[in-house]
Amino acid sequence: MSLIGIVAFLGLIILFASFFIVKQQTAAIVERFGKLQSVRHAGFHLKIPLIDQISKRMNLRIQQLDVIIDTKTLDNVFVKMKVSVQYQVIREQVADAFYKLEYPEGQITSYVFDVVRAEVPKMKLDDVFVRKDDIAIAVKGELQDAMQSYGYDIIKALVTDIDPDEQVKHAMNRINAAEREKTAAEYESEAQRIRIVAVAKAEAESKKLQGQGIADQRREIAKGLKESVEMLNDVNINAAEASALIVVTQHYDTLHSVGSNNRSNLVLLPNSPTAASNMLNDLVVSMAATQQFADLDKSKLPNPPDRHSH
Repeated sequence: MSLIGIVAFLGLIILFASFFIVKQQTAAIVERFGKLQSVRHAGFHLKIPLIDQISKRMNLRIQQLDVIIDTKTLDNVFVKMKVSVQYQVIREQVADAFYKLEYPEGQITSYVFDVVRAEVPKMKLDDVFVRKDDIAIAVKGELQDAMQSYGYDIIKALVTDIDPDEQVKHAMNRINAAEREKTAAEYESEAQRIRIVAVAKAEAESKKLQGQGIADQRREIAKGLKESVEMLNDVNINAAEASALIVVTQHYDTLHSVGSNNRSNLVLLPNSPTAASNMLNDLVVSMAATQQFADLDKSKLPNPPDRHSH
């Protein structure tokens, strides 16, 4: 009975050893006496116990490898770049991926180094930042051609970081700060110019309106004087008497206006009753003298030649 039990126990062990399960997105490499027997994908499988062996379970999911590279640009700036390569084992080439490459990460890293150090030295530092997608495309193209024969598909290559030397970064920050200060100064100068122009325009407009107001005021005063003289002429008062009367009236109106304002600082000299008459006489004398000088200047002008003389 004990022998039968042992045989049954061993039979159960062998039976359970015949079954194996492969998880989703995984492939199992089954070898028989060291030779590839089959590639099994997700599901429940059978194998010959003690003869068939599962050498490795290959991961079919997308994997990522980050490669850090130190290189130099065309303008002799050392930069540290991080290139992330996303790759995947081709489902139909699982055996090639297992047997042809022992260390695929090292192979991918070598190609990334080769491409980046061939492309970046052709560019200036600013172009490296602008054309990082071109570098990534070049890396992917080179890897795709090389790794497909080994059973690997390159999904994506990304330049995820570009880190120049610290001194270079400080210099770039200073340049950017100076450029921004220059732009701010230009905007401030333009705003100041606009303010000055606006003030000047407002002042000019104010002077213009003020001049128009003074001209209108004087025009109305002259019109009022004319009407006053005409009104006095209608009652048989001649122009000289009318002018004297108007001047005297305005003189006393001014004195009355000054006297009614207790805060006025205006002083009129002279202010005697004969002041208006004297002012009028002085005005008439001045106008007569001016007219005499004008007549004298006209008499000194040469006579125009006679058109009929030969």
